[in-house]
Amino acid sequence: MHGGDVLGMVFFLVIGIVIVTFIFFRSREKQMMIEKGLSYEQMVELLRTKRDPYLLLKLGVLTLFVGLGLGAGFLFSNWTGYEEWIPFFIVTMTGLGFLAGFLLTRKMKNGNN
Repeated sequence: MHGGDVLGMVFFLVIGIVIVTFIFFRSREKQMMIEKGLSYEQMVELLRTKRDPYLLLKLGVLTLFVGLGLGAGFLFSNWTGYEEWIPFFIVTMTGLGFLAGFLLTRKMKNGNN
């Protein structure tokens, strides 16, 4: 398998998992609201107030780190000839991106108080 093949499979697999997980948890959340007896207006208001104001910041940081991981993986793959660097750097930098996004939003939330 070539690096592009693996990358394409990993990319579509991750995107698919994220979409399915989002839909599952969103429907589960609505089901729990219905079980608690909330009206439609109450559910809409609860969902509106629950939005994360730092979502775009987190996505931007995550996208930056995934791009850095992808670039570093291809760079090391070209230097060493081993394609295993590509998924290693993508996963590692994605994890660092999540951590950086969390720490950055926590710092911003604490700074706003």
